[in-house]
Amino acid sequence: MSGMMPRAAIGLIPAAGLANRIAPLPCSKELYPVGFRIDETGNAKRPKVVSHYLLEKMRLAGVSRIYFILRTGKWDIPGYYGDGSMLNVPVAYLSLGSTWGVPFTLDHAYPFVRHSTIAFGFPDILFRSNDAFEKLMDLQSKDEAEAVLGLFGRKCDPKYDAVDVDDDGRVKNVIIGSSSQVAGYSWAIATWSPVFTEFLHTYVEDQRRLAARGSELSVGHVIKASVEAGLRVQSIVISEDPYLDIGTPDDLELAMQLGVSGQL
Repeated sequence: MSGMMPRAAIGLIPAAGLANRIAPLPCSKELYPVGFRIDETGNAKRPKVVSHYLLEKMRLAGVSRIYFILRTGKWDIPGYYGDGSMLNVPVAYLSLGSTWGVPFTLDHAYPFVRHSTIAFGFPDILFRSNDAFEKLMDLQSKDEAEAVLGLFGRKCDPKYDAVDVDDDGRVKNVIIGSSSQVAGYSWAIATWSPVFTEFLHTYVEDQRRLAARGSELSVGHVIKASVEAGLRVQSIVISEDPYLDIGTPDDLELAMQLGVSGQL
């Protein structure tokens, strides 16, 4: 693990979604099994749920603790992970009722994380790089960026934001739900500083005060607004391959095939 992290990092994982695209499920989407892990004896294989991969990568980067932010009723997640002993990293839980998108979910953790470096990821997204968060944190420390995005090859699909960067990797724009057929990159993970956390908090408060709300906000909207406001947002390519979003039927099927064959 690199020693270049500016301060102890906290993992932040939103888990307040309804999983409508793959409903009904017998459990929270974040606990859907897509592979296998070796148990503590080193012998028996145990099912490995989709969010376990993200928590593992955060732990490998040295995060000091992880917060799940849960929608009320998703109690199977704390029931499964408990205090985080299975991953050797403390895990805690924050709950909320309704939410108008992931930025509102993340802002629920503001009183607990406002002074910390954040490692952020989606619990239903899979990618192979085990040192991804370490790379982001190293770059954030070296570059003194307010945020760093982990980039992946982008599918030509509106669910993938397109990220426009300059030659030095600085983010110039985030095109929300772009249907462009031009090859490029999307983002799936990020690290950010307390400066970005404050920006997100203010952004959410401003949006909350709006009388009429449009479509649900995404984290991409916040990143785009932060770039337009002059915050330094850098990026690093994690993989030329697209990530898998198991919240969609096609990616879930592929993830299960890869998990069974041990390729995740």
